[in-house]
Amino acid sequence: MSATAREVFERFPWSAGMPEESLWADDVVIETPFAPPGRPRRWEGREAFLAYARPRRAELPARLERRRLVVHETADPDVIVVEYELGGRLPGAREDTWAPFIAVLRVRDGQVAHWREYQDPLVIAAATGTLPDLVASLGGAR
Repeated sequence: MSATAREVFERFPWSAGMPEESLWADDVVIETPFAPPGRPRRWEGREAFLAYARPRRAELPARLERRRLVVHETADPDVIVVEYELGGRLPGAREDTWAPFIAVLRVRDGQVAHWREYQDPLVIAAATGTLPDLVASLGGAR
C-alpha cells in the first residue's frame, strides 16, 4: 500500500531545505496562485519545478523551520489540507519572521502529484527586504 498524503507530508525535511527529489512525482503539478507579479504560478513536472526552486533555496539566507502545523484530513486519503507557518531569523534581523501558508496536497504512489500552496507574499517580501519591489510591481509608488 502506498503512503497516505499525511505520511508523505510528514517526510518533508522542513529545517533542512528542499524535500528529497523522490517525494515529487515526475509529472507533479505545483501551483502558487498568490505568487507576486512576475513570479511563476504553476510548474508542470518535477524537473521544471526543481530547476526554479533549487537556486532560490540556495540563495535563501536562513534555514526555515515549520511551526503551528494543522493537518485537515479529507474524504480522500490521497488528499490533505495543511496549515502551517514557515519562518526563521534572517541575517541582520533582531527577531524571527513567520509567514502563514495553506497547502492542498495530493499524492499518488507515495509521491506528491499535486501541490497547491497559498502564501502571504506581503509578509515574505517585508522579511526579505523586497517589499518596495513588490509594491512597485503592483503599480504603486516606491
